[in-house]
Amino acid sequence: MPNDRLNEADYVRPVRRLVLGVLIIVFGALFLLWRIDSPRVERFRTAFIDTVVPNMDWAMAPVTRASRMIEDFRSYARIYEQNQELRRELQQMRAWREAALQLEQRNAQLLDLAQVRLDPQLTHVTGVVMADSGSPYRKSVLINVGTRDGIVDGWAVMDGLGLAGRIAGVGQRSSRVILLTDSNSRVPISLQPSGQRALLSGDNGPLPLLEFIEAPDDVRPGDRVVSASDGGVFPPGLLVGEVVQGTDRRLRVRLAADFGRLDFLRVLRSRPAERIDHSGTLLRPLDPSGTPLDPETGTPLGMALPDGGIGNGTESGQDGSPGSGDE
Repeated sequence: MPNDRLNEADYVRPVRRLVLGVLIIVFGALFLLWRIDSPRVERFRTAFIDTVVPNMDWAMAPVTRASRMIEDFRSYARIYEQNQELRRELQQMRAWREAALQLEQRNAQLLDLAQVRLDPQLTHVTGVVMADSGSPYRKSVLINVGTRDGIVDGWAVMDGLGLAGRIAGVGQRSSRVILLTDSNSRVPISLQPSGQRALLSGDNGPLPLLEFIEAPDDVRPGDRVVSASDGGVFPPGLLVGEVVQGTDRRLRVRLAADFGRLDFLRVLRSRPAERIDHSGTLLRPLDPSGTPLDPETGTPLGMALPDGGIGNGTESGQDGSPGSGDE
């Protein structure tokens, strides 16, 4: 038995040395073959690669599968992290929703205590923005609400935050909205906190111009811009944007509405404010000489009327004042 082991050891050592020498010679030859810069050797290398590499797909299959598993695991880890982040954001949104509901209830209570009367007509209809089929306006969009939804030409249109434009054409099932950036758009606005009135004029650019400002020196970049009720076009107080100074040194407005993402628009149902054409009883009209006139008869107060009464705006005995007929 010891002799067999010695014979096996004597046999294995030369074989190992022979294999190691052959491998060194082969690797050295491959190294030299890949280092030789010759057209013939290049063709040989190409033919060798085309012959050997396709047949090695079975050897690369485990490596490819392992790399795919690693990539899938990384993707799963990223999805898990995103899921955890979305859970945290959802929890925060629930907390904000609860706070918003509490604020809404508190606001309703305060409005009730203050006996504030809100305009019941100032509701809105939401429409989806569609492609514009062509119009004389360069900056306009179509929405899928029309006369069947009660839309009226001239109503204000807003996105989620600020004023976007107004209705400029109503169909049965769709309406056209002319945006504030259109060159045909003219909107009366109010500047805060100075309270000055101006006109917002579109020029087909992202920053509409401010024109006809009462006192331009009192306007500063960053001032808040809201809609004004001049002309009865828009309800007052709608957010428009903020004042900026353009590259041409003119005052412009950075709009609050995101015109790059107009997917949904809200059309505000508004009615023109009621006009009062006559004066009240406390404010008496005057004739050219300064004598107060009766608002009903137009005669100077204290002048005798044809029926024998006195033109003082009241009848005898109605107010119980001295000289009114009560004795």
